[in-house]
Amino acid sequence: MLQYPPKPGTLVICDYCTGFREPEMVKKRLAVVVSPRLPHRDRLCTVVPLSTTPPAHRVAYQCKITLPVSPPKPFEGADKWAKADMLFTAAYGPGGRLDLPHTERDKATGRRRYLSIVLDDEMLHRVRMAVLAGLGLADYGPRP
Repeated sequence: MLQYPPKPGTLVICDYCTGFREPEMVKKRLAVVVSPRLPHRDRLCTVVPLSTTPPAHRVAYQCKITLPVSPPKPFEGADKWAKADMLFTAAYGPGGRLDLPHTERDKATGRRRYLSIVLDDEMLHRVRMAVLAGLGLADYGPRP
C-alpha cells in the first residue's frame, strides 16, 4: 500500500474494482500520477489510467508514452497509452486505491519488492496535454 504522496509522473496501480460501472474503469490498472501534492488535500492525488491497447481512433485525449522500464506482470511492456479522458482522483494510504508496482513476494522474507517507475518530463507533459484535451481545454493557455 502506498504510504506517501507520490510525485507527478509516478506510476501506480489503481484499484478501480469497487464503486465503478462500465464504461468506467472496472479493474486494477496501471496509472500515472498527474497532480502535485496540494495543500489541505491529504491522501489524494489525481491519476490517468494507462492501457496496453492503442485507441481505435486517433484522439487528442489519448497519447502513447514509453516507460523508462517495463513494469512487472500483469502490466509488462514499456509502450502504453494514457487514457487522459478517464482522469480520477484517488486515495493512497490506509484504505486507499493506490499501490506501487511490485514483484512477486520474496520466497525467503515474504515481502514484496516495490518499484519506483517515474515518467520523464517530456512523457508527463504529453499526458498532461492529453488531460487538457480530455477536459475540452486543449486551447487553454496564455493569451496575448
